[in-house]
Amino acid sequence: MDSSRFAHRGHALRVGRISEPGRPYLLTAVTLDRKPIFQDWTLARLVVTEMRRLHDSNDVRSLAWMVMPDHLHWLVQLESAPLQPLMQRLKSRSAISINKVRGNSGRIWQRGFHDRALRREDDLQAMARYVVANPLRAGLVRHVGDYPLWDAIWL
Repeated sequence: MDSSRFAHRGHALRVGRISEPGRPYLLTAVTLDRKPIFQDWTLARLVVTEMRRLHDSNDVRSLAWMVMPDHLHWLVQLESAPLQPLMQRLKSRSAISINKVRGNSGRIWQRGFHDRALRREDDLQAMARYVVANPLRAGLVRHVGDYPLWDAIWL
């Protein structure tokens, strides 16, 4: 992919973005060039550690998450942190941890992220089921329980 084109899209993703405390959001972040670095579950667990750290610091309430080989989905309720700094911390801290383990440096994540603000009438449990069913739809496993990199407060 032409990196200059993607940089423009990353900027476009931020236009009009608002952060509303108490509102649930579905967040998606993608690895650089969609490299499947999270096939290594040790590296994926480093991302999970950072999501839990943000949850434990009361920046966000984590409702459900799924780490796929080349991206993650995170269903959250915003608490004290706005979207942009929240995702910047997640991606930065996880990249530092991953690079340290791999003995590398450089970017792990594509710029930007996708967010979808959920409405009051949206069914959060249905959204959580959608998130955790990603490995089924991708053909990675036959049963959700066979994939280790997910969690949801309802399950």
